[in-house]
Amino acid sequence: MDDQNKNLILATALSFLVILVWFVVFPPPEPDVPLDAPAPTTAQSEDAGTVPAAPAAPGTAQPSSEAASETADAPRIQIETDRVAGSISLLGGRIDDLQLKDYRVSQDPGADIVRMLSPVGSADAYYAVYGWAPGSGLDADAVPGPNTEWTLSAGDTLGVGSPVTLSWNNGAGLLFEREISVDDNYMFSITQSVTNNGSAAVRAAPYGMLTRHGEPSDLKNFFILHEGAVAMADGELAETNWDEMPDADVDPAWGRPAIVTEGVTEGWVGFTDHYWQSILIPTGVQSFDQALTYAPRSDVYRAVTRLPAQDVAAGATVAVQTQLFAGAKEWEAIREYQSAGVEGFIDSIDWGWFFFLTKPIFWLLHELNLLIGNMGWAIIGLTLIIKAVLVPLAYKSYVSMAKMKELQPRMEELKEKAGDDKQKLQQGMMELYKKEKVNPAAGCLPILLQIPIFFSLYKVIFVTIELRHAPFFGPFQDLSAPDPTSIINLFGLLPNAAPDPTSIMALIFIGILPILLGISMWLQQKLNPAPTDPTQQMIFAWMPWVFMFMLGSFASGLVVYWIANNVITFTQQYLIMRSQGYKPDLLGNITGGFKKKAAEETKK
Repeated sequence: MDDQNKNLILATALSFLVILVWFVVFPPPEPDVPLDAPAPTTAQSEDAGTVPAAPAAPGTAQPSSEAASETADAPRIQIETDRVAGSISLLGGRIDDLQLKDYRVSQDPGADIVRMLSPVGSADAYYAVYGWAPGSGLDADAVPGPNTEWTLSAGDTLGVGSPVTLSWNNGAGLLFEREISVDDNYMFSITQSVTNNGSAAVRAAPYGMLTRHGEPSDLKNFFILHEGAVAMADGELAETNWDEMPDADVDPAWGRPAIVTEGVTEGWVGFTDHYWQSILIPTGVQSFDQALTYAPRSDVYRAVTRLPAQDVAAGATVAVQTQLFAGAKEWEAIREYQSAGVEGFIDSIDWGWFFFLTKPIFWLLHELNLLIGNMGWAIIGLTLIIKAVLVPLAYKSYVSMAKMKELQPRMEELKEKAGDDKQKLQQGMMELYKKEKVNPAAGCLPILLQIPIFFSLYKVIFVTIELRHAPFFGPFQDLSAPDPTSIINLFGLLPNAAPDPTSIMALIFIGILPILLGISMWLQQKLNPAPTDPTQQMIFAWMPWVFMFMLGSFASGLVVYWIANNVITFTQQYLIMRSQGYKPDLLGNITGGFKKKAAEETKK
């Protein structure tokens, strides 16, 4: 076998190895799973539990079949605003039914509205409950808990400017009330109060609790995205994956695996999904405890805020207020809540390790989208701005490449003279670089700077809800999803769908955007000096087409960015090289390559 065939086999093997590694590290996105899928048939214990105010055993479990029946039969209060709809169950006063009107589970006609919270007995049961943990002079039956039957005492339907009030009398002199209000986005305010009509002082600790039954069914499990619990405690952000909570140490005060932070003065805790989150935010208290717990027997996860115990004198009333964010992780809304006093709330969005890049990149992309009105063109505008910022560095790089291109014939001469003596070839090339004052590594720096920018933009496109279902033009109606075109639907001219992004067919029948990406990379490569090593030449020749297939199942927005980046880079490089006296002959390079290959075949 001659050296050329060996190099071809090696280049092919390396190319497929790159593809394999890439798809292991960056697997294609899974298709959307409806959030209101049918409930599982197997019963699961709710294990409602009671939040202890001091070290004590949690409450007893309640079977899910019984809880589901009671929840379904309990009276409900409707929630209705321009952005959310749902209801509150008077059993426990649970906020357990919430839908986000502005979002659909998919772009299919008639697709269901995204469901944020679900009651016990439904798939992915997920809800917020509030109550009081008993202190001195009280037992568990004297305070309201997750299964207390409340009465609607004020209001009718919960809406913006229309709060509702629930009440419960324990029959022993204590009247508990809970006022619930909601703003025009996703923030609920819950004021819990207790009036002591008895003759002796009592003590109780208010709490808020988010409960999720099992891991979410639409869990992505993608390393670039955090899903699970998220908490802020006095400026320290903590992200806990779902599988980390069961592995936590058993806390004696909670009687189960728990991650507890005591004495928090400012903070919040809750659960975060890809695009949605629910967060408990205590307000107006000097300090509170927050905890993440897991009940192994019932597979129930909880995020809890436990406020300081309140002393309620005879004839007195004590009230505390907390907030609940339950909705989409919209940057503008979350930023407004942070400005209103929720410390570090913008960090509930998963900005990643490169937050110092992802935050400004998203801000710029967001502002460009507001200005242009189209996220696809905003991505192209963002690319132009990034390239403009890097112009001084790019100029030096492309000047160096122009000189390297001019030296190509002399490097070929050195290669012929050196023959198989690689050391002699390297020495000759170093002398040539030194004589002509050329730095062969100068072209690498812009590429190195592009890597963190590329991954930061990938993070922004994948994580932020503003890119979800964001249209560009024609068939490209979701920049967070892979290219929907392929030869199967004549690149969007026919109505039938492209192959499933998770299938091997999607790797073969790629869309028009990846094809444009491959062509733009190939054209850009024609301006760069070719490596002297034949194997490296062959690998570089394969790379545009390898990347074309690798990025076939990536988010369309990312491919749009890379195409725009390649086109702008090609234009910059071409103009700069011409300004240095080198006139790239692209047509000659292309046809010359074909002629050279034909000559080699004839020679054989």
